Amino acid sequence: MSERATREETVDVVWSGSWVAERLGVALEGDGELRELLGLALRRNPKRAHLLVSNVLGKHVPQRPSVVHGAGFELGERVRALLGDLEARRAVVLGYAETATGLGHAVADGLRDAPYLHSTRRPVAGVEQAGGFEEAHSHATSHLLLPEDRDLLASGGTGADASVLVLVDDEFSTGNTVLNTIRALHALHPRERYVIVALVDMRSADDRDRLTAFAAEIGARVDLVTRSTGTVALPDGVLERGQALVAAQEAEQAAAQEAEQAGRAEAPAEAVEDAHPAPVTRVDLDWPAGVPDGGRHGFTPAHRAALEAALPAMADRIAAGLGDAPGLGDAAGPGDAPGLGDAPGLGDAAGPGDAPGLGDAPGLGDAPGPGDAAGTAPRRILVLGSEELMYAPLRLGTALEAALGADTEVRYSTTTRSPVLAVDDPGYAIRTRLVFPAHDDPADGPGDRYAYNVAGAGFDAVVAVVDSTADTPELHAPDGLLARLAEHTGHVLLAVLPSYVPATAAPTGVPGTPTPAPERQEPAVLPEPLRGPDFSSYAPQDVGWLLQDLSDTELEAPTEEREEAIQSGGAHYAESLPVEYQPSAEYQALFTAALEASAARIARAAGTVTETVLAERGPRPVLVSLARAGTPVGVLMRRWAQHRHGLDLPHYAISIVRGRGIDATALRWLAAHHDPADVVFVDGWTGKGAITRELAAAITEFEASGGPAGFDPEISVLADPGGCVRTYGTREDFLIPSACLNSTVSGLISRTVLRADLVGPDDFHGGKFYRELADSDVSGLFLDTIAARFDEVAGQVEEEAKELLAADRAPTWEGWAAVERISEEYGIHDVNLVKPGVGETTRVLLRRVPWKILAKRGADLEHIRLLAEQRGVPVEEVDDLPYSCVGLIHPRFTRGATGADGKAVQGA
Repeated sequence: MSERATREETVDVVWSGSWVAERLGVALEGDGELRELLGLALRRNPKRAHLLVSNVLGKHVPQRPSVVHGAGFELGERVRALLGDLEARRAVVLGYAETATGLGHAVADGLRDAPYLHSTRRPVAGVEQAGGFEEAHSHATSHLLLPEDRDLLASGGTGADASVLVLVDDEFSTGNTVLNTIRALHALHPRERYVIVALVDMRSADDRDRLTAFAAEIGARVDLVTRSTGTVALPDGVLERGQALVAAQEAEQAAAQEAEQAGRAEAPAEAVEDAHPAPVTRVDLDWPAGVPDGGRHGFTPAHRAALEAALPAMADRIAAGLGDAPGLGDAAGPGDAPGLGDAPGLGDAAGPGDAPGLGDAPGLGDAPGPGDAAGTAPRRILVLGSEELMYAPLRLGTALEAALGADTEVRYSTTTRSPVLAVDDPGYAIRTRLVFPAHDDPADGPGDRYAYNVAGAGFDAVVAVVDSTADTPELHAPDGLLARLAEHTGHVLLAVLPSYVPATAAPTGVPGTPTPAPERQEPAVLPEPLRGPDFSSYAPQDVGWLLQDLSDTELEAPTEEREEAIQSGGAHYAESLPVEYQPSAEYQALFTAALEASAARIARAAGTVTETVLAERGPRPVLVSLARAGTPVGVLMRRWAQHRHGLDLPHYAISIVRGRGIDATALRWLAAHHDPADVVFVDGWTGKGAITRELAAAITEFEASGGPAGFDPEISVLADPGGCVRTYGTREDFLIPSACLNSTVSGLISRTVLRADLVGPDDFHGGKFYRELADSDVSGLFLDTIAARFDEVAGQVEEEAKELLAADRAPTWEGWAAVERISEEYGIHDVNLVKPGVGETTRVLLRRVPWKILAKRGADLEHIRLLAEQRGVPVEEVDDLPYSCVGLIHPRFTRGATGADGKAVQGA
């Protein structure tokens, strides 16, 4: 029996998984160390309610930094011993975002000579994607690989034919994520050997056999290095009972919170005035130039050496910022710190019984409050990282341990995007949680983030470490992370690392150093807009297309091929076009009937949004539609202004691509011909607001790169069911018939195209004119049918516009929470695959590989049901849906894939 197992028997320590085990019958079965490494918690998840919580990972449970780094370092040493020195020098280490980014880095430290890369969920402008894969059980599944050195994954940057790939994750539950990764990367860079590393291996016997068979299939050796091995025993019905238990606990906590808030409202004024949050101060670390803040773009042995040399001085600055704690010069020197060679393992340090909330640490209810630490040197300090930013805060923590000595306890953990139930019980792994908004402008939109086991844990000071991308107004907001931390500690210290910018993304200067963009040399002649009838079936005065004509280029690909390429990371959706949907006679008749039934409603919405724009943006706004869904709406707004006010408003269509931004050349053309302040961006409808955020970010980036300033990124839409904008015609989710079809209701123009071999730096984005579909074109019919109802709805428009102009129209983003909930409840774990609203659901059925459709019970969705029937897609009736319907794109799609529910692809 191990020393640690003996200690667990002889010391009265409550296992941090006992609360879940007693209520649900979940059991950990494995070696004697397993319970020391893992606790249990619960989460709202339709596939797996329980969560394994590591005590040595530094994510959910604050732990000594030397213990966290030592755990990964020791695994890296074991990999080096397994491979031998020669093969270890040819290894590349790949860690998984977000949980294992720090662990993978520590494993690379143990290998000593290995470069490191971790996957990321943060796209970086200008950095080409080297691959991607999906993680089945994660809260957010899409992983991007963005190495600065394109040869890193192939050869480790050594130029050798191939390298050993070492994949690092915190746990193996089924092995699916690792298999997905190896399959994707082996297709790009075949190699003879893989090593899989994890703290714990919890796979079943079937899962182990599957890995063995997979290794034989690809003809490679696959080794496994883990710290502990076991399985999770789950009784029958545990998922349903777990979900019920989570719901009951959340309801109980909500009632308690409501009672607490009521008590605060009745508290004496002087009591409220005495509650002062802790101060927040910045510390300048003097981060070493050229050293990445992490492994998002690669981290080499040279980077590692530079960081090691700089750590003591940075720890000294943090110590000085914390007060009169001993400086680095008064503490153990760098050679005495838990370094790369002698980092203590878990057995040499405080065990889980000594961790916050486990054993003899201050209990969450008895912890000293912020006021108790006043006037004294910090005794208990937390270094808190941020989501994927785990390694830099971890190493700052190990250096701070050495700087402050034995009199000060230093702990380390990081924030996360994963929602977990908190229960204040010694037998539960997640005692408390802080909730705050995301503060790094995430690509998948705003949402809540969490810090666990921080509140009430008795930390006298918290050192919050973020990169400069995450140092945003949201971080400093009244409900932001810093404010939430200040409620539970005596001092908050903010350390901001410069976000590393690869040379491939930086315009000039030293790699990793953001430098100002040089003054742009404008081309002598900017291209002119395209107009009908040469490009589009619209009249030339209706719209000028700020696009280049790619009508003679073969861009179409079958829907299933496109979906597989997009989801595998092999292509971006804007690099190809779907094959244009040719409606059946039945569907065409349905469109005509829907148009007639909704014409007055659309006319009213078009008039309302136009009147709002005219009232707030001046008498002659320049309408700029986001092609192509916004184009019919822009034409309707132009026609309303002309019909009701005699205004001949300029109208253009411009390309914006999710993940790639807006057409900068088109913006420069607009600025050369109009006042940017007059430009009003127009779109058809909002779903979850992805394009709303994309436009705001794109305009900011355009101006920062030296583009003309003054564009207002606000979007005006016909319908805003997602509550994402403040200028709209309606917030109802109803059928806009232009969503029923593709080019044949949008002037015969394709979706826009952005591909490097077709679109140069001074070109407009591309588009195709489908002249051959003229016999099916209903673009004019759509516009004329609605415009014919303008006079009929004029009175209603006048009243509605007055009401809106006087109302609070601030975006509510109320649809976003529903999208996140659906993503989790249906096991998709990627909000980009959840398309809310009638318009977006129609697009899913016409242009993507749909998995299923959620329809609000009783909603009139005849065209949705017809399209779903034609493609063999199930329609599920639901009650609590804020939209009329939601389309779910097939998760983890390949043409031989199964869905998130284990059923075969329908209609593929």
